Amino acid sequence: MSRLITLFFVALLFSPSLLAQTFVFTAIPDNDETRLIQRFSKVADYLSQSLNVKVKYIPVKSYPAAVTAFRHDQVQLAWFGGLTGVQARRLTPGAQAIVQGREDAEFKSYFIAHGSVNLKMSDSLPEALFGKTMLFGSKSSTSGRLMPEFYLRLKFKQAPDDIFSRVGFSGNHSRTIALVQSGAYQLGAVNYQVWEQELADGKIDASKVNIIWTTPDYADYHWTVRGDVDAKWGEGFADRLRQVLLDMDDPELLAAFPRSGFIPANNADYLEIETSANHIGLLD
Repeated sequence: MSRLITLFFVALLFSPSLLAQTFVFTAIPDNDETRLIQRFSKVADYLSQSLNVKVKYIPVKSYPAAVTAFRHDQVQLAWFGGLTGVQARRLTPGAQAIVQGREDAEFKSYFIAHGSVNLKMSDSLPEALFGKTMLFGSKSSTSGRLMPEFYLRLKFKQAPDDIFSRVGFSGNHSRTIALVQSGAYQLGAVNYQVWEQELADGKIDASKVNIIWTTPDYADYHWTVRGDVDAKWGEGFADRLRQVLLDMDDPELLAAFPRSGFIPANNADYLEIETSANHIGLLD
């Protein structure tokens, strides 16, 4: 009898009705895992206290994994890049971009080069890129792949495989910087904020790697929520969530992103990203 009672309570613990009480979110793994866990565990605490519901952050191993978790309702909220947000919303009817960082409305990428290439900062992409080795971030990264590739194609009218002698994908911006700095690749494309943070942390040796070009601005990182959260957590929950994110003003939380604050966002803000992704075949 005691075993049956135990099994009953185990089944109850993992029943959908109880699991639904935990609001779960994730984020694209654009940085090293330790920093991500530190950043988003604090955000989970903030959301839990502000929304008066249990909130949990779960890490994922790749950008596509973040999109898949969102699509299958394993997470209800995600901190996406521009491209992953577009991908997730196309696969999840009713999903909405709700909030972005102040800096995310005018985001940019840096093209960086190993010192041996002897390229300096330029107002345009230099012809000298031809024949070099090139490292992007994740294949689904807006700032580490999509927009850099878009501008490469715009300038040279060729795909990266035709421009460079070798093209690689590091998986995240920190790794891109490290591999270009080591000389494993001659060129790279990175999120400008990760570069600035790693520079401030003393992880970049300016004698070994430098910025050679900066893209024009574009919309990037943002919070996207599933369209069915009101049905699960009550009418108006999505609006409350949006406001709680907009009200996030703790300097420690903001510094962890890093962002100076958050502003409203909507799906229309990412039409340029969607158009660019379609142009180079990333939404097929």
